[in-house]
This record gives sequence, structure tokens and C-alpha cells, in this order.
Amino acid sequence: MSETKKVSRSVTGRVVSNKMNKTITVLIERKISHPLYHKYVKRSTRISAHDEQNECNEGDVVMIEQCRPLSRNKSWRLVKIQQRAS
Repeated sequence: MSETKKVSRSVTGRVVSNKMNKTITVLIERKISHPLYHKYVKRSTRISAHDEQNECNEGDVVMIEQCRPLSRNKSWRLVKIQQRAS
């Protein structure tokens, strides 16, 4: 049996909502090139993540990591807060 470590996907985003108990909503923004016009266009995704201690506030920049499904639409968890909102 080989010892392989599972690599978990992690992304960085901004907290847009912390109104739920132990859950935050994180906005992930990325830039993609338009296939025809070759201009960069912003695309965004909203992800619900698990925040065990309710320590995040709106505007914080956080790193989240993919994990097993914790609820119907929550399969990410908070790893660390990279920058607090001013």
C-alpha cells in the first residue's frame, strides 16, 4: 500500500457575509481572457465555508480549503485569516 497524501484545494477570497452561525460566504474573484476580444474580464464565485469560532468579519481576506461536505451547500472550511478588514 503506497503512502500518498491527499492534496486539498485552497483558494483566497473576501468575506461578504457572516450572518449565519459558524458559516461565512466568501467571494472568489478571478480574471479570464475573453476568447474573441482578448480583454480580461472579472468572474466571481460565492462559496459558503465553515468558520468554527465565528471569528471572521465582513471584508476580511481569508484562505479556505476544500473538505468533505458539511451540509447541503458547505464543503469548504476556513484555514486562516490573511488580512483583517480595516
